[in-house]
Amino acid sequence: MDRDVAVVLSGGAVNGVLMELGFLERLRESELWPRIGWFYGASAGALTGTMAALDRLDELEEFMLRLQPDDTFRPHSLWRLPLLGSHDYRLPETVAERLGDVVAMARELADGPIEVGVSVTDVSEDDGRAGARAYELLYSSRTSPPEEFAQAVLASAAVSALVLPLRVGDRVATDGGWVRNFPLGHAYDQPGVELIVSFRYEPTYPSFGAGWLARVRRRLERFPRIPPVRALIDELASAEEREARGEPAHWGDMIARLTRVAVQQNTVLEERVARDKDASLAALHALREDVERIVRREGGRRGGRVAAAVASRFEAADFPFLGDRIVPRISVVGGAGELSLEAGLRSQSPWDEGAKRELIARGYALLDDCFAGRAAA
Repeated sequence: MDRDVAVVLSGGAVNGVLMELGFLERLRESELWPRIGWFYGASAGALTGTMAALDRLDELEEFMLRLQPDDTFRPHSLWRLPLLGSHDYRLPETVAERLGDVVAMARELADGPIEVGVSVTDVSEDDGRAGARAYELLYSSRTSPPEEFAQAVLASAAVSALVLPLRVGDRVATDGGWVRNFPLGHAYDQPGVELIVSFRYEPTYPSFGAGWLARVRRRLERFPRIPPVRALIDELASAEEREARGEPAHWGDMIARLTRVAVQQNTVLEERVARDKDASLAALHALREDVERIVRREGGRRGGRVAAAVASRFEAADFPFLGDRIVPRISVVGGAGELSLEAGLRSQSPWDEGAKRELIARGYALLDDCFAGRAAA
């Protein structure tokens, strides 16, 4: 069977992996699964896409049901924060221990029938070469060296608000969500793709407001006569006032807001470009048919010849921003809601297995509903 389907998977941390897992399990049951030739993913989607291309979704489910916060991002001691970030990136070691060597997986993918593309954010210091790529790097399981592709998968999932970036070949890379959280455009650009099936996770961001600062202030107010403590109490009170006005309470809150803006904006733009591209191609196709019809009707004896010349001119027109075809898409969008399992907090409750199973089931149901709606139509 010809492989003409591309699957696009967004970032989304632990919630995204679980919901994408359910989505992919439902996709595996469909007639589309043997037609898949490409997976494109960023962050969470890089890991799920890799495991799906290897047809190891059952192992991924077992891995995720066992996974706990300290297996992914383990909090550093406070004195290490300025130099090493807030957390130690434990996920690479956990993956190696429980799923196997990522480089070996990359070698297997290189010889397999399905290509995986992984987006990462390039934060290398160089002579500006990164600017030409808008700071995005796309690594292919088919064309990138296996060692680089393996590191790219881990770098794409390295949440840069928590951990330092990783080296991928001669580049320094981090969470792909900063530049392309939903790599839909790469699927559109891939020759041979006739259908795109996509999952986009809608995140809910944790609040980093002044609630914990208020608790610290109340404790310090027991020592009001110590000048440095009194000054700190005033600063904490100012932070609470900023939050009440809707402003960032502190630096961490500002970074969290900027992260939300960057990820959501590039996701919205990715889908908007895809919609505009398809709409433009449809309008161009309709214009061409109308012009040819008018020429044939009004051109008299020369109408056929002129219509052929017009058609030839349309064929020769080069619209690099449009491409050459409309690609239909089966699109699923969903969020975790109240089940959200947060990653990277300093004090976290264990991730409940029941919540994990429900998120997997939710991803499955979203695609199942989509298939049912298409069948009914």
